[in-house]
Amino acid sequence: MSALTRPNVGRKTPRVFYFMVLPALVIFAVFHTVPLLSGIYFSFTNYAGYGEWSFVGLSNYMNLFRDDRILNAYGFTFLFAIVSTVAVNVISLAVAIALNGRIKFKTGFRGIFFIPNILSILIVGYVFNYLFSNSVPAIAEALGINALTTSILADADTAWVGVVILSVWQAAAFNIIIYLAGLQTIGGELYEAASLDGASSWRQFRSITFPLIGAFFTINMVLSLKNFLQVFDQIVSLTAGGPGTSTESISLLIYRGGFEGGEYGYQTANAVIYLIVIIAISFVQLRILQRREASFS
Repeated sequence: MSALTRPNVGRKTPRVFYFMVLPALVIFAVFHTVPLLSGIYFSFTNYAGYGEWSFVGLSNYMNLFRDDRILNAYGFTFLFAIVSTVAVNVISLAVAIALNGRIKFKTGFRGIFFIPNILSILIVGYVFNYLFSNSVPAIAEALGINALTTSILADADTAWVGVVILSVWQAAAFNIIIYLAGLQTIGGELYEAASLDGASSWRQFRSITFPLIGAFFTINMVLSLKNFLQVFDQIVSLTAGGPGTSTESISLLIYRGGFEGGEYGYQTANAVIYLIVIIAISFVQLRILQRREASFS
């Protein structure tokens, strides 16, 4: 066996490779690992973000579960994330199926539907704020729809709906692209065979389309729920957490309390708990959806 064809058995990785990876590791450690560890450290203190501080042990963590404002923020965040995740995946899958069909200007429509993903969510949020507060009430008044003559953002019972609409509109763009990628992996001969057997469109979707894009569905569901659980910009631009604290998410509460309210240590503990919650939910969700994929295979 020549030296050119001999397997690289027992060879050591050249040192130059380690030097190439080193800058990325340093950047990751400085901007991710060190802040994470320092945050965990301060979560055991009463640090206000300035001045002196002292260790308080687990009292921050224990107080979190007795804080009504934090519990309400968790309740709103989970309600918002679940509703938005379901809505965005249903809408995105429907649009992706339509765009994957035999329609004119298919490429142009795909580009149009992807535009929301590249726009600044804060800017778009302020545009939606104007629409909900001015345009929609004016149109509703002209049409005689009394229920919409006032801004939905001004009502504690309906403000969250506006946040859902904005979030789903913006997030659907990315999900559509993922679903389109999955749909294009399905051979057309499968649908032709199903049509010859007399299968309806709904039957083809249940038996062919949905099972074969199971992996793409899993990716979208996990990423959507994770991203919606961290909602921040949409709320800042639409409601700023109001009316009152009815649309205050966990991320917004951590920001306000930690950087503006002198609760740095306390809200850091909240952030640590929330990090664990998101990781646990994503892990469980991934396992459940992967089992669903296996059941279809």
